[in-house]
Amino acid sequence: MPVPFALGSMKPFAAAAVIAVALAGCTGSSTALVKNRTQGYEISDSAMAQIRVGQSKELVTLVLGSPQTTNTFGDQSAFYYVETKVQQTNFGLTTIKSRTVLVVYFDKNNKVVDKAVYSLEDGKTVTIESRRTPSFGEDRSFVDSILNSF
Repeated sequence: MPVPFALGSMKPFAAAAVIAVALAGCTGSSTALVKNRTQGYEISDSAMAQIRVGQSKELVTLVLGSPQTTNTFGDQSAFYYVETKVQQTNFGLTTIKSRTVLVVYFDKNNKVVDKAVYSLEDGKTVTIESRRTPSFGEDRSFVDSILNSF
């Protein structure tokens, strides 16, 4: 039975089909290339307005939920609620658009004494030090350890 066309002539068509399918996956049908989303808590103005001096930790937790982190210094403590609004592309690139940190301060009786709202502009960039203090024996190789033991 004769073959209508040679197999060698199918390679360009197969390559074109693969490229077309790959390019079709890159184009969004109706989705945007950039998505806005919130990481962490969504701190509403109404929830912040409900937090007043003299309230208990339990009431704050009931209104705002569990804090992302806590801090204790002396006989006082604080709850931290962090809201970060980011823009993310379909390729995974994330850009921070805004950050809001709500801090609720408590006294030794676990009552609210103050609250503060900080933004991204209030923060400072902290560089992480990459140097390490070597611990005892860490820099020696196995052979060095054996030879030093004699």
